[in-house]
Amino acid sequence: MSRSSLYRVIGVGTLVLAIDQVSKMFALKFLEPGNSTAFLGEFLKFYLVRNDSAAFSIGNGQTWLFTIFSSIAVALLLWFGPRTQSKSWALIAGLLLGGVAGNLVDRVTRSPGFPNGQVIDFLQLPFGFAIFNLADTAIVVAMSVVMIRIIRGHKIGQ
Repeated sequence: MSRSSLYRVIGVGTLVLAIDQVSKMFALKFLEPGNSTAFLGEFLKFYLVRNDSAAFSIGNGQTWLFTIFSSIAVALLLWFGPRTQSKSWALIAGLLLGGVAGNLVDRVTRSPGFPNGQVIDFLQLPFGFAIFNLADTAIVVAMSVVMIRIIRGHKIGQ
């Protein structure tokens, strides 16, 4: 394990987690549930919801299960992320860590309480796309980059 990989994973993860939690704090303070507010015209709107499922409403009401999976994912990312052999994989691991941790914090700390806390989502794209948050965005971006790299023949972590 290299110290620089550790710093990258933890640093990026902490930054993503902080940005996610601050954005959710602002969403809770300034948005009203059920009211849509245009941000980038019709392309991106703010729409506050509390989510007790995973992406695209998979596993509705199974928040405790996602709390367990997220906890395992955070532990694995903290274990394997710093063991990557390249800067880019460490950055990807940090991005994924921050995203998973951002939603895990909600599941652990928000009402109705541990382990069933609801995730705060507030970003809405057109055409009935799922409402999401910045942690979700970090997860999707990280996993998209992972898939592209794998398709191009890169080995994970190297």
